This record gives sequence, C-alpha cells and structure tokens, in this order.
Amino acid sequence: MKKFVPLLILLIILTGFLAPRLTIAAQETIPACCKLSRGISLEEVDYKEGIWVGLDDCAVSLTQNCGTTGNQNSDCVTKKWGLLCLLSTIKVVTDWVFNFLMAFVGIMVIIGAFNLVTSAGDPQKTVKGRNFILYAAIGILVGLLAKAVSPLLESLFGL
Repeated sequence: MKKFVPLLILLIILTGFLAPRLTIAAQETIPACCKLSRGISLEEVDYKEGIWVGLDDCAVSLTQNCGTTGNQNSDCVTKKWGLLCLLSTIKVVTDWVFNFLMAFVGIMVIIGAFNLVTSAGDPQKTVKGRNFILYAAIGILVGLLAKAVSPLLESLFGL
C-alpha cells in the first residue's frame, strides 16, 4: 500500500502533463456548423429539427441566409449558429434527464407502494414505503426543473 500511493500520484501528474498535449495533437478543425436535434425559435424565426446551421465555411453546403422572420425549413447560414446548437443540445440533454428521472420515479413509487401494502402494520416498513414515495415526488420536481432549464436559458438570452 505504501508503494501504491506515490505511484498513483506520479500517474496523476503524468496524466495532467500529457493529456493536454495528446488532445491538441488529436484535434482537427472544428466545423463551423451543426445539425439541430430539436426545433428552436430564435428572434421570431422557427428553426426546424434536422436542419444544418452554421457559417459560410461549414463542411456542409448551406443553401441560404437565414431570414429574420418566418419558418426556416432548410439548411442556412447564420452568425448565431453557436447559440442555436447550444440550445438544441441543452434540450436534448434535459429531455434525457427528464425521461430517466420519470422512469426512476415510476420504479420508486412501485417499490414504495409494495412496501406499504406488504408492511402488515410494521411501522418500519410503512415509514420506508412512505419515504420511497416522498423521494419519488422529489424526483418528479427535479425532472420538471430539468424541463424548465431550456425555457429559462431562452428567457435569459432574451429569445
């Protein structure tokens, strides 16, 4: 054990020095565009799910400049592509978090209900079942907060 700790510290230090050099060597040019995974409304323009947005030097050939009003159904050039991509990614992540939490909440409610039904008057099992259901309710609140992140960020950006 005494030899393991200094070896672990040396490994952490070497990783700290080598990792940035390896990442820089492995980097390619970052594309100046992305494909939207979710529909976004930005400055009264509705960008549909699945379109490409970016700058002129994007790897994908973008067809037109994004208008200031109306629907955007095709790939387009815009200077706000970074914000569009960020909001789309945030929506995807919050959807995943929400779906995972709702599945977990369903399992917690089932376990809590099972504990309550099978408690047969045992106070410890009754409290355990109630706690499972209470934690499930807290999980629902956290899931709803996860769904509120994207609209909150849109309002903070003034969109």
